[in-house]
Amino acid sequence: MSKILITYATMTGSTVEVAQAVGEEIARSGLQVEIHPISEVKSLEAYDAVVVGAPMIMGWHRTASGFLKKHRAAFRRIPLAVFVMAMSLTKTGETSVSGVPIYLDEKLPKPPEKEGRLNFRERYARLSNYLRPIIQATHPVTPVSIGVFGGRLDYGRLKWWAVLFAMLIVRAPAGERRNWPAIRSWAAGLPAAFQLEAQSAGPAGQTA
Repeated sequence: MSKILITYATMTGSTVEVAQAVGEEIARSGLQVEIHPISEVKSLEAYDAVVVGAPMIMGWHRTASGFLKKHRAAFRRIPLAVFVMAMSLTKTGETSVSGVPIYLDEKLPKPPEKEGRLNFRERYARLSNYLRPIIQATHPVTPVSIGVFGGRLDYGRLKWWAVLFAMLIVRAPAGERRNWPAIRSWAAGLPAAFQLEAQSAGPAGQTA
């Protein structure tokens, strides 16, 4: 039975719940799923595909980016998918970045304040600005899919520098923006994107 690793980095814990939902949907196809924080993953030898998820605050979580770079050679052998949690995204009409197909939560992007002219915050929150560093981290291999979804922002659980950035630069309001149907829809399509055959259904692994 093919084994899929779902691994994640998180700042306040909300990404753990997304990783669990992704694992549940993949497991419905009969693939074996394990869910672990990045800090516990030492090797990818036992896995047939990997999903890496993390939030976007001052760039994608450093731990997740470092994980992609560390295991770049392994991704020549096994397919990779990535999910990104964000609180702000400028609507630009982008559907792919560097040729990588993007699954975008349609509720997340917001149109610019002035059509045809982006301010600093809107330029920063473009899809290409968010995702190019992720794609570069695995070059020359590219993810089979990147899912971009709204996250959950709780200022009371963030480090002070992240609070300042989110409030002053991104200007993201606190609250819940995770679109669970979109997250699960993306995850349900991953077995096909990984080109792994469906088998009899089994449970998702435990989240650590």
